[in-house]
Amino acid sequence: MNILIVGAGKVGSTLAAYLSREDHNVTIIDQNDTAIHRASDTLDVMCIKGPGAAPSVLREAGVEDADLVLATTNLDEVNMLCALTAKRLGAKFTIARIRDLAYTDDLPALQKDLNIDAVINPEYATALEISRLLRFPAAANVDTFFRGKVEMLGIRVQEGDPMVGIPLSDLFRRASSLSILFSAAERKGEVIIPNGDFVPRVGDKLYVTASSGDLARLIRSLHLNQKKIKNVMIIGGSRIAVYLAMALLDEGVDVKLIEIQKERCRQLAELLPKATVIFADGSDRSILDSEGIDQTDAVVTLTDIDEENLIVSMYANYLKVPKVITKINRTEYTEVFRDKGIDCVVSPKELCTNDIVRYVRAMGNRTGGAVVALHRIVDEKAEALEFRASESFRGLGQKLSDLELKPNILLSCINRRGKIIIPSGNDAIEKGDTVIVVTTADRFINDLNDILDEEKGLL
Repeated sequence: MNILIVGAGKVGSTLAAYLSREDHNVTIIDQNDTAIHRASDTLDVMCIKGPGAAPSVLREAGVEDADLVLATTNLDEVNMLCALTAKRLGAKFTIARIRDLAYTDDLPALQKDLNIDAVINPEYATALEISRLLRFPAAANVDTFFRGKVEMLGIRVQEGDPMVGIPLSDLFRRASSLSILFSAAERKGEVIIPNGDFVPRVGDKLYVTASSGDLARLIRSLHLNQKKIKNVMIIGGSRIAVYLAMALLDEGVDVKLIEIQKERCRQLAELLPKATVIFADGSDRSILDSEGIDQTDAVVTLTDIDEENLIVSMYANYLKVPKVITKINRTEYTEVFRDKGIDCVVSPKELCTNDIVRYVRAMGNRTGGAVVALHRIVDEKAEALEFRASESFRGLGQKLSDLELKPNILLSCINRRGKIIIPSGNDAIEKGDTVIVVTTADRFINDLNDILDEEKGLL
């Protein structure tokens, strides 16, 4: 596909890296010399300098032949104008990054008026991710499928956990009343698609798929941390903090928000009248102590500086705060963070990238079923994808035990008209089913037919 990305910032450059690796023809537009030179030096993409909303620049980038235009600059208005202009010049599909709270209430009408095909809001997506993590304190990450009916939890195996040293087949028998599936595992940085013989060790991260109710019951049966979050301390008054605080307050959670800029504190107090807003340096240990960090159920660090977020999170872990969530921009150091006790990490640019890659794969779908949702797991070494099975899927109606699948692929869950099925070998995929597929990230599965091993064929 021919893809134009307007804006070579954190989101734009991350998108360009992913999409170019998936063999798309990517062109980046930015009017900042430094950003363009960095993209040209580090990415396998074409780079054009200029204002991305200008028709002449878009034409130079080949907008009339573009399958997709992504407007990802830091300015909502520029992104909206860029998407509108690109569509008028012949682009087939446009996505705009729109983040300002002022636009969110009437976003569907705005999107329709400007002929924008899709809107992304990394800050809002991050707030939703954090709120899901707070619902499952034992989880290091939570991914949702089937519009929230099924979730996949990433659980770090700790010393003393009852699952240590027990084969997954035995764990299944102990939880026989629950419809669950261990979909993936991470061990020392390596991804494993486990079978019943897999034996969890301390330090492993297990990814469990089930309905929300069954996951909650599994966590109780394993005696993992399930304390309900009643109060949250948020460090940093960013857009993410506002979205998150609004969601938590609506659920009856007490919110204390610490922000270092006085004017921003005034704005936050107006936006969040039910929250406690404190004008102070949230990275100052004395401030954290005086505000009762050791008595809070959860700490979420949302400043714009990774180092501050890490330091505060490490201190909260030192004080044994039950749940600590850290926003990180530079995710390439995730393994280092984990060694310092930082296991629950969110990244706005990565969440945004996952959404865009899902759109791109769905657009490139050929026959068997389109990508409905995409989540990168195991530090992005694996993917969990949701597909809708069409009549062209070549495995329709056949027992899963009779299908020849490519290596390192697992069918994790089937949604059949609202009924959730954790599949066994005797189950089959029917037309209209939505299916969760877990695989290693190097496979680039765009279509449900891609899971079948064509060399071995169907039995």
